[in-house]
Amino acid sequence: MSSFWGNNIHISIFGQSHSEAIGVVIDGLPSGLRINTEELQTFMLRRAPGRSSMTTARTETDEVEFVSGLVGDKTCGAPLCAMIRNTNIRREDYSGLSDLPRPGHADFTAQMKYHGYQDISGGGHFSGRLTAPLCAAGGICLQLLALNNIYVGAHIERIADVADRRFDPVNVSLSDFGGILKLPLAVIDKASGEAMAERINEARNAGDSVGGVIECAVIGLPAGIGDPMFDGMENRIASVVFGIPAVKGIEFGNGFVCAALRGSENNDPFITDGDTVRTKTNNHGGILGGITSGMPLIFRTAIKPTPSIAITQQTVSLKEMTEKELNIHGRHDPCIIPRAVPCIEAAAALAVCDAWLAGNHY
Repeated sequence: MSSFWGNNIHISIFGQSHSEAIGVVIDGLPSGLRINTEELQTFMLRRAPGRSSMTTARTETDEVEFVSGLVGDKTCGAPLCAMIRNTNIRREDYSGLSDLPRPGHADFTAQMKYHGYQDISGGGHFSGRLTAPLCAAGGICLQLLALNNIYVGAHIERIADVADRRFDPVNVSLSDFGGILKLPLAVIDKASGEAMAERINEARNAGDSVGGVIECAVIGLPAGIGDPMFDGMENRIASVVFGIPAVKGIEFGNGFVCAALRGSENNDPFITDGDTVRTKTNNHGGILGGITSGMPLIFRTAIKPTPSIAITQQTVSLKEMTEKELNIHGRHDPCIIPRAVPCIEAAAALAVCDAWLAGNHY
């Protein structure tokens, strides 16, 4: 399985949803970096399950244990290994799934590729639980970026048919990020968050699920980070974001809207205050030619409805090659969006850190 990523920061994610532990090995962090473990744990708990009526009932503390790479609280240059123990496992919920692939899951494709040797319990290595070590790595990168006055924040832009206000693409600020964290759901507009919660509960009561969109912004980035062609900022961010299960799409700046605009409408005029060059608008989302422009970097990610639902679904018995009805048991989120917000922030932080370190800033 390919769970290795990065050019300058390398991460290797290991474990399965119901194995003894999951974790990440990180290479390339600058030595002497102080890791604030309390701040990291606060970040991890934003993703952790079982902390709201809108999430799965599986409860995990997601406490990060550092196995190597630290002396005291500072990185020593050796590979940093962060481990998270799985403590709330119910393998019996998945005992019948080796023959009956769940619609919308990777059960069927994994069977075709790994010929039955894959771990099906809890989704194995395909599980959203593997975003916990991603968040551990990303949370460390968030701290590294903050030392350079670069900040990452995200909010729920949409759940089902309910939309939040979007970030101001020109003037999004650190105070905007702080305001989002004060609400039960990570939104800008409180009323939108309350309506989203209703949609999630409606889906849960119907045994169904809903998806949505997460908007992310990176502020404080100077112009000139990234490369053209295959190491552009869009490439780097997308490659990590698509490592998050359930992600189905991504757009930067005004995204697909630009296809219906004329150049005169889509282009962002350059302006200056005498010291810096900025753009009057930010349809380009802070990236031109794969390189940061100095404007806020903005992107949005589409996430599908949770495929594990309580409604009876149709599948096929792989042994009998006959169609069957499937009823999924276990503990599942009726909407993964609220817990995916820090995962998107972590993915963005990793990609930005990887590009930042390419500039020899350390």
